[in-house]
Amino acid sequence: MSQDDRNPVDINEQTEQHEHELIDTNEEIMRRRNKVTELRDRGIEPFGAHVKRTHFSTDIIDHFETLEDTEVTAVGRLMTIRGHGKATFAHVADSAGQIQVYAKLDVMNEEQYNLFLTLDIGDIIAVTGRAFRTKRGEITIEIRHFKMQSKALRPLPEKWHGLKDVNLRYRQRYLDLIVNPDVRKTFETRTRIVSGVRRFLDGRNFIEVETPTLGPVASGGHARPFTTHHNTLDMDLYLRIALELNLKRLIVGGFDRVYEIGHCFRNEGIDTRHNPEFTMIEIYQAQADYEDMMELVESMFSTVAQEVLGTMVVEYQGKTFDLTPPWTRITMTDAIKKYANLDWATITDDRSAVQAAKALGIKLKDEQMTKGMVLDAVFSELVEPHLQGPLFLTDYPVEISPLAKKREDNPELTYRFEAFINGWEFGNAFTELNDPIDQRERFEQQASEKAQGNDEALAYDEDFITALEFGMPPTGGLGIGIDRLVMLLTNAPSIRDVIFFPVMRPQAD
Repeated sequence: MSQDDRNPVDINEQTEQHEHELIDTNEEIMRRRNKVTELRDRGIEPFGAHVKRTHFSTDIIDHFETLEDTEVTAVGRLMTIRGHGKATFAHVADSAGQIQVYAKLDVMNEEQYNLFLTLDIGDIIAVTGRAFRTKRGEITIEIRHFKMQSKALRPLPEKWHGLKDVNLRYRQRYLDLIVNPDVRKTFETRTRIVSGVRRFLDGRNFIEVETPTLGPVASGGHARPFTTHHNTLDMDLYLRIALELNLKRLIVGGFDRVYEIGHCFRNEGIDTRHNPEFTMIEIYQAQADYEDMMELVESMFSTVAQEVLGTMVVEYQGKTFDLTPPWTRITMTDAIKKYANLDWATITDDRSAVQAAKALGIKLKDEQMTKGMVLDAVFSELVEPHLQGPLFLTDYPVEISPLAKKREDNPELTYRFEAFINGWEFGNAFTELNDPIDQRERFEQQASEKAQGNDEALAYDEDFITALEFGMPPTGGLGIGIDRLVMLLTNAPSIRDVIFFPVMRPQAD
């Protein structure tokens, strides 16, 4: 039985309410449009020129002792208005906060006062007047005169009325930002986090670079790319899925320390931690290895947290994480032994790996998976959620690490780690593979997997092989998801809460 069949009355009531809201909204839009015409007929431009602001709202409040009884000009959106005959109070919000304003007939001329009474919630105005404190103690601007900046033709939702639907909040982020100051604070914090990351790396003599978003090969990561077509060149191009290979080309070219903060694109699923378009930072350092990258990660995270939050102890969704270095380190095989009760040292070949996984109840894509692929499958299902961290999980199988250098003591594994907090992967790092012969063989293996239907296999990049043949020094490389870092430091439950305009399905008519 469908939801519609179970609750027809409720659904009908919801539909009727929605239709009424649409009618009310349309009537309000028409009323406000008529006001625009009326204003212009009176010689008043409802979408006026800019006015020089003297102070933001919080500046007036924070420095009231020096600004009391002086003339100030504030600019912002009308959020409340309440009239009392010949006097009217209102609140005007700007990017910093909001402040009360006071319109009084005997202070303003009659035309200005009557015009003020015609304002609607959402209108943007510039007010000039005296800063004073009311009898109730609220810092206020007594308006001498005001100017229209922009007439709002659509009504704002009343607080959360009309914006309780999270999908609507993400679709109309501008409304979310207007009615919810906490959302603005989240994105302001995001900016501070990114700035902190930049300062940290610049302080270690890394240089920031920019590399192409479009390219002829989608490589550098396991993911399905987005494809587009360049008409003039008559060739397919791909939106990048990672920043890696171009940055390593710069290491070949003689740069010692580089990083890039840029958008990547993966044609994959959407959930609370994944968006098809996301922000990555990738960092590469010559004469370094994955141990150096571990130190860089724990130092960066703790430094940025201290700078932005004032502490290295982070509260996230009811859990506490101490980012103070050093972080715990555990190998992938030790983690599987600990959390899945499977001694990987007893697994000698691909077949025994498949059998061991099946015995643990793991559903594999197929029974032709290699030992390393099975190890990853067991880890993802039985181990990953337990890695609350912060910690580094090290020594990944070579089959799932085609760009990482093999361990000298065990060529089945690589010098690779992932950083985990809250059961999430926050960073992926290698001692980078700089052997072009080995890299070619791994690309060929990935190409074979792709031909067999693995859409996420690494694409073969011949030009990158050519670059390696000119010689790349020993290098440590690291990729970090900026969006997840922001989620952690802002206590945001979904990646869509930290991306201004997340990808959404088109809204039905």
